[in-house]
Amino acid sequence: MKNLKISTVQFEHKSGDKSANLASIDHLTARAAAEGADVVAFHECCVSGYTVARSLSRGELLDLAEPVPGGPATSTLVSIAEKHNVVVLAGLFERDDQSKLYNTYLCVDKDGVVAKYRKLHPFISSHLSAGDRYVVFDLHGWKCGILICYDNNIIENVRATSLLGADILFMPHVTMCTPSSRPGAGFVDPELWKKREEDPTSLRLEFNGMKGRQWLMKWLPARAYDNAAYVVFANPIGMDDDQLKNGCSMIIDPFGDIIAECCKLDDDIATATISSEKVSKAGGFRYKRARRPELYRDIIGRDHQTEQKVAWLESND
Repeated sequence: MKNLKISTVQFEHKSGDKSANLASIDHLTARAAAEGADVVAFHECCVSGYTVARSLSRGELLDLAEPVPGGPATSTLVSIAEKHNVVVLAGLFERDDQSKLYNTYLCVDKDGVVAKYRKLHPFISSHLSAGDRYVVFDLHGWKCGILICYDNNIIENVRATSLLGADILFMPHVTMCTPSSRPGAGFVDPELWKKREEDPTSLRLEFNGMKGRQWLMKWLPARAYDNAAYVVFANPIGMDDDQLKNGCSMIIDPFGDIIAECCKLDDDIATATISSEKVSKAGGFRYKRARRPELYRDIIGRDHQTEQKVAWLESND
């Protein structure tokens, strides 16, 4: 596999304004391409906005969603990929031909849709249906997988995608800075965002503390390390509807080390070169080969009690 240059992006999307968001995606893709990126990854529902879906009726969400492929946003993303000669990954709300709704993330190049993934654990709206399959696809000779936000909190999803061959895991999110049962969690005051130029320190303390980056560091590098995979994490910065998000989009290597990270209190791009040598040298590569699935196949596949099956609906961490 040849070395690949990947950019992960953070930006402040506009809720429900697909035209404005696609314009931002075009502009930021141009910046990443100028840095030599082969692949540019954006966050969950970056085309449409995310948290706004809480307040939308089924009809309103159907109006915001569109077919994939075949919808205008997909066509625009393909045009962006062609114009800048890169691969683009971005998220939106999808409606299928039976009017079922999904939180979808797609990968496109100049020739069209390369891969499409539907979130397995959607919870922002009761109108969304859950995806029912893992997706692994080829990209410039690399095997890649996609898991959206909460999907990554269930470690079996990450392991399964890795065992299906993925060496690069794209993890688009809209996360952090929300209440949770974990210690230190909570919203960040939007007033700090408005005053970020005159008082960046107060905002940094919130963004980098347990409400934000410190929580992420408790688990995200482990997903990369345990599976000997590159993790491409993308997250918005700024206001998502009425919630403030802290960005820190980053790329983590198979050793669990951060090799690129967005650090601005603004739209930003982080770019890193990935190599196959790190995959084969990482501890997780050996650990996967040392597995003894006969010991735990039936345990891992065992059904939960009924009251546990929808536990993911009660938390958005």
